[in-house]
Amino acid sequence: MSTVDLKISGMTCASCATRIEKKLNRVPGVQAAVNFATETAHVRYPEAVSLDDLVRTVEATGYSAALPASTPPPQSAEEDSLRVRLITAAVLTAPVLVLAMAPPLQFRNWQWLALTLATPVVTWAAWPFHRAAWLNLRHGAATMDTLISLGVVVSYAWSVWALFFGAAGEPGMTMQWTLLAPRGAATGHLYLEVGTALTTFLLAGRYFEARSKRRAGSALRALLEIGAKDAAVLRDGVERRVPIVDVRVGDVFVVRPGEKIATDGIVTEGASAVDRSMLTGESVPVEVRPGDPVIGATVNAG
Repeated sequence: MSTVDLKISGMTCASCATRIEKKLNRVPGVQAAVNFATETAHVRYPEAVSLDDLVRTVEATGYSAALPASTPPPQSAEEDSLRVRLITAAVLTAPVLVLAMAPPLQFRNWQWLALTLATPVVTWAAWPFHRAAWLNLRHGAATMDTLISLGVVVSYAWSVWALFFGAAGEPGMTMQWTLLAPRGAATGHLYLEVGTALTTFLLAGRYFEARSKRRAGSALRALLEIGAKDAAVLRDGVERRVPIVDVRVGDVFVVRPGEKIATDGIVTEGASAVDRSMLTGESVPVEVRPGDPVIGATVNAG
């Protein structure tokens, strides 16, 4: 069995990760676990299955998969795109909300200005939701993006119909605060502010989520950099210096004074003091002897 970590793109919610995981696990001999937070799939697969087969399986679900880059960019293109869309949507949504919810500010033909401002929001700014909903629909699935896209499209489509074919497009039309539209007056009401506010609110959530994941990933990568890069492994009675990725379960390795412990393990011989301050904050090194556990990246201070 071989193991690989695939970088998954296109996921927008936890249900997306669940769908990909189920699809991968249906491949004979494959064991997969998809993490939405890190956007990765940890996959164990037999020799009969190739990496191309795994990638095609993910793509058949409606998402993209690739081997993770060794040095991922500090800020993803997705985050940049979300920030631009969010700023644009917020700037255009604000006047639409004010016009729709403040009757004294509704000047003659204000509804057409609201339509002009709302159109870029519900089309271009909301495009990530529409695209994800369409991809899921093609594969016979519905996710949170489906509901978002449906809500935006319905509110905008009704407003356009009311403007062109209903009473909402008449000059001098105003909208008052009512819980329910009066009987027969539904075509005089617009819901442009619903589509724009929904788009802006959810874009904000997506943007802050993407920024949080990037920062968390940067912290994890920084922790990995602190760890040991190689280890002095004893194999067949001979000490060999090997990269940390070549250390296997059951290997015995030597940690000299001042060196970092390569990985978690158990002391088999010798005694020393281990500095665990980077993990626990303890300023005093802890004495360890045969049988005691040690933690990777801590320092042999003895």
